Amino acid sequence: MKEERRGMLIVISGPSGTGKGTICARMLEEDKSLVFSVSATTRGPREGEKEGVHYFFITEEKYDELLAQDAFLEHATVHGHRYGTLKSQVQKMMDAGYSVVLDIDPQGAKQVMKQQEDCVSIFILPPSYAELRRRLRTRNTDDPVEIERRLGNARGEIEQMEKYRYAVVNDDLDAACAQVRAIIQAEKQRTTRYFPVVE
Repeated sequence: MKEERRGMLIVISGPSGTGKGTICARMLEEDKSLVFSVSATTRGPREGEKEGVHYFFITEEKYDELLAQDAFLEHATVHGHRYGTLKSQVQKMMDAGYSVVLDIDPQGAKQVMKQQEDCVSIFILPPSYAELRRRLRTRNTDDPVEIERRLGNARGEIEQMEKYRYAVVNDDLDAACAQVRAIIQAEKQRTTRYFPVVE
């Protein structure tokens, strides 16, 4: 039997601290047909982050230049910093047959879902706001004021959940990963992406 597959765009989104980055990392580690879309950002690198691996770290001037060229699939200002997904990067990987994983905030996800209606959108939820606060504190990446701002944003973001195709509650990481894995496997078999030829 001959098989042909078309790559898909997978949007994994949700409030800060829900574990979407950890879930994405595990999916990418397990499935070599998935590739991570590296976003451009104007914020500085955090400890351990590498250029071209975690983000493309660019200046405000370069960001403005790319914006003027309509080079972004989505772009957003999040917590005072600008982020964007480069159209050229995503298309190149999909054309090569890979499925592209976007780990983006809900603001950017809405733009992608509007432009790419066939994308697989998955919203990651926390089990409770109390647990979300605990996770944000234990990350040690934000000060108390920033944590409260992110919690405030989370309430509004969760209200937008119905715009996504799927929702997964990350109460248990293994269970959440299993659900995301099942969604991706099912979507790979859609007849718009999977073309088996019976000889």
